[in-house]
Parts: sequence; structure tokens; C-alpha cells
Amino acid sequence: MLTITDFNNKENFFLMAGPCVIEGENMALQIAEKIVGITEKLNIPYVFKGSYRKANRSRLDSFTGIGDEKALKILRKVSETFHIPTVTDIHETTEAAMAAEYVDVLQIPAFLCRQTDLLVAAAQTGKVVNIKKGQFLSPGAMQFAVQKVSDAGNQNIMITERGTTFGYTDLVVDYRGIPQMQQFGYPVIMDVTHSLQQPNQTSGVTGGMPALIETIAKAAIAVGADGLFIETHPEPAKAKSDGANMLQLDLLEGLLTRLVRIRKAIKE
Repeated sequence: MLTITDFNNKENFFLMAGPCVIEGENMALQIAEKIVGITEKLNIPYVFKGSYRKANRSRLDSFTGIGDEKALKILRKVSETFHIPTVTDIHETTEAAMAAEYVDVLQIPAFLCRQTDLLVAAAQTGKVVNIKKGQFLSPGAMQFAVQKVSDAGNQNIMITERGTTFGYTDLVVDYRGIPQMQQFGYPVIMDVTHSLQQPNQTSGVTGGMPALIETIAKAAIAVGADGLFIETHPEPAKAKSDGANMLQLDLLEGLLTRLVRIRKAIKE
């Protein structure tokens, strides 16, 4: 079973990347194949990311998924095809054991990081648990979310910074939070693309600032983030969820190449 020791690559950061939501098998396999090729070349440990269902949507008519079991089976196929771990979000306690049958990492969405029962249910699966920091929480307050998983008997924990609410429709990243949360003793990931969301727009569709993806990612690597989380899609404008802040897939290799150079420089 995957543990956080599998991510202890002192020479490089690790990457969680993929589409926001599983839209279909061919799309998932194509994205995974592309990223596997890039990360193998750059020696970046890789976890394929894809939500099997989106529960937090701005409007009732927003796309939520293709069906839980169908999407989870696609995640399993990605893992088996490319021999890579996978990560997906869970939203309710009943989903933890179900998703754990298909993926290696269970992710707790930022809005749900204080939900004790959800954290405990994820912990009890024995899977790696990636807790996203709430947009409403200080980095220091995340110690309590971490402690819930640890007290439930699971030390395979990751923490993800994804920006803090700034006004009504924007987020800001405080990079002090990365070393602060690393003091808890677990890997800290920078969610590059979600930190550039512009939520709660009057249109009911979340906006974003993808032009700043490289800026956010470079700063995160420079301050020592253990991993990066990047949502990517061949055609973000046609993505069924979060297209406004995703990275175009063709731009990923160039970005990661530059980030590897930064990582090497700070290690020297």
C-alpha cells in the first residue's frame, strides 16, 4: 500500500496532476499518458488526479460527473495501465471505503477539512489522506485536522495549501504557510490551480487567473514545497469543471522543466 515515504524524493518535488473531474475514459488515459511521459523524463514522482464526482458546484445545473462507479473504474484503469498511484476527492463518510477500493490517496476538499467524521472515515481506510487547507483557516489551524487523522491511527497524511479567502470573489496565497505546516511533520503540497480560482462570481461560474500558474508554482518550489497539485486539460475552455483556472496540457512540460531547475538550485 502507498505511504508518504513513497514521496520522500529529496532531489525533486512530486506532482499530483490531471483533470478536475473524470469526463471519460479516453480523456483520462490520454492525459495520464502525456504526464507520465513528462514526469518520467524529469524524474518527478507522479500521482494522477481526477475527481470521480464534483459535489461543490456553484449552480444546480453544473456538471458533477459521469457516474461514481464508472469514474472510479476509470481511475483504477489509469493506475493499472501506467503503474501510477491515483487520488480523488471524497465528500461524505460513506464515500471513504468505496473510493478506497479504487484509488491510493483520498483527498479531503478544503471546505470539508473540519469535518471530523469525514477525516476519521478517510483515516480508517489506511490510505494516504491529503487534507486541503480550508480557505477560511490559518496554516496553524490545520494541525487539528492533521491530528484527527493521526489520532484515528493513520500517519499517512499530506497537507495542501490552496489559497485563503480574500474579499468575496478572490483568493491569496500566503507562502509562510508552507514551512509553517511542514513543521507538523508531513509533506505539504501547493495547489497551484485552485489558488488562482475566483469563486462566487455573479455568473454562477467560478473564474480564474491561469496566466499566473507559473508564478504561483515557481514561488512554491522556491520556498520548499514538497509537492505540487495542478489541474490540467488538453482544452481548458471545453473542460466540464474548473476550466477557467486549469493549465493547458501542452504547457505542462515546459513549466515542470523550469520548476525542476528551481528545485535543483535551492537544493544546491
